[in-house]
Amino acid sequence: MRKSNFAPRLQPSLFDEARRLAEAEGVALDQLINVAVAEKLSALRTEDYSAARAARADVPAALAILERAGRDKSPVAGDEVVREQAAKGTASPR
Repeated sequence: MRKSNFAPRLQPSLFDEARRLAEAEGVALDQLINVAVAEKLSALRTEDYSAARAARADVPAALAILERAGRDKSPVAGDEVVREQAAKGTASPR
């Protein structure tokens, strides 16, 4: 793995907080910064990927598939949705 040197200019408050967190986590400050940058890049890539997938989605086709999926089939045990869970948007426990 190729490494390069880079001297970021952080606000003193960010630097102090990052240094404290690195110490609390038992990692070097440069490792903490590497992980933070990697996490941010991953989040941005995921956002871009999701947006690209959504842009080419065929919503009517997806709804048609969902409509067919439950046709002529009785619910099975565990398919029930309790009102409180439905209101919260959580699935039934399995």
